[in-house]
Amino acid sequence: MVSTRLIVDVHAADDVLRRFTDGAGEFKLALSKDIRGLLSLHDMSHLDIGGEPLLHKAKEFTSKHLASAIRYLEPSLASYVRQSLDHSYHLSLMQYKARHHLSYLQTLPNRDTNAMEELAVAEFQLNKLTHQKEVQEVTRWWMGLGLAQEIPVARDQVLKWYMWCISFSRYRVEMTKIISLVYVVDDIFDLVGTPEELSLFTDAIKQWTAAAADSLPGCMRSCYMAIYAVTNEIADTAEKEHGLNPINHLMKAWAVLFDGFMVEAKWLTTDQVPTAEEYLRNGVITSGVPLTLAHTLVLLGHDRDQVNEALTDDHIPSVISCPAKILRLWDDLGSAKDESQEGADGSYRDFYLMENPRCSPGDAEAHMRSLIAREWEELNRECFCRRTFSSAFTQACLNIARMVSVMYSYDKEQRLLVLEEYEGMLLL
Repeated sequence: MVSTRLIVDVHAADDVLRRFTDGAGEFKLALSKDIRGLLSLHDMSHLDIGGEPLLHKAKEFTSKHLASAIRYLEPSLASYVRQSLDHSYHLSLMQYKARHHLSYLQTLPNRDTNAMEELAVAEFQLNKLTHQKEVQEVTRWWMGLGLAQEIPVARDQVLKWYMWCISFSRYRVEMTKIISLVYVVDDIFDLVGTPEELSLFTDAIKQWTAAAADSLPGCMRSCYMAIYAVTNEIADTAEKEHGLNPINHLMKAWAVLFDGFMVEAKWLTTDQVPTAEEYLRNGVITSGVPLTLAHTLVLLGHDRDQVNEALTDDHIPSVISCPAKILRLWDDLGSAKDESQEGADGSYRDFYLMENPRCSPGDAEAHMRSLIAREWEELNRECFCRRTFSSAFTQACLNIARMVSVMYSYDKEQRLLVLEEYEGMLLL
């Protein structure tokens, strides 16, 4: 497999790939018989940072020939190739790909398991035990809140929320709590609160005192107190580990999120129709990604200037905005009714079709997928070239982007089969 760590200079990709092309600039047909080479080239093709046409050609060439080869390969290799096409190395969690690779090796006949593989299997089992204990911890916390009982229409998906954070090296429990509360706030704005109540809810978040909850309806009061408690706990942890208390920054992050939800609520109640671009810009905020990553930043000990930059809602750094846009666009592709939620705040596809009445839904979907590809290129530029933030934070942003397609790939029965596979392989 081609690891991103092995691509030292992504700008030189075209020079490397030209060695495998003919005089017309097309990939040599003889390469189509080298399955392992095609797999590596296919993985490399997803490292595009824009402006490298041969990487795009490599993706088309390898996808075509690997798909054609599947019917002629022995079953275990055919399954491995199919999985590699569906889940390329760069767009998937590393531990997920490693587990698949190990599973394939274990199917090969007449092959002795080496010490490295035995160590890898032992590590996977230890990680599973750790993850299972953490899920139990978060589940106890969630059940103790009682929000699932107070707000029956709210989503109750602890395991799914934890999966967003499973690739984090630390703070998985803390970040799962934040993500769960973002989902609850989203459902309150979409399905529960009146405009007046939502305004009070937003004002309370900006006051950030325990007394601010007194004026709120019951379920909002409980949600507010959960946000208040968890966020203060995270701020205390950051202070103990890094010497500065970031609570003012985290308060601001919550206020920015609530303001974003208020914008959507006002569009709905006043029958305003935003442009697709206005919707997407605000959707970056309401995705919850900037809020989640702001908490990640402070837990990792980044300085105040970087945290402030991450919270600037008119110019969010690309390492944060790219995963947020990828999430919003994937969600709005409309492969499911958002787990039977009935929110009526529109989608990017809806607004794009209003602006472009000659376009079909298929055209809109193709446009959205091109935007997702563009955001991946920008995220790759940040990961490989700029590196504005620490590698730990950049990796967290990259892994959130990798999880988006897992979280929103519904089948016709509204099941998340890819997510179920991730859960089974890495957790259960």
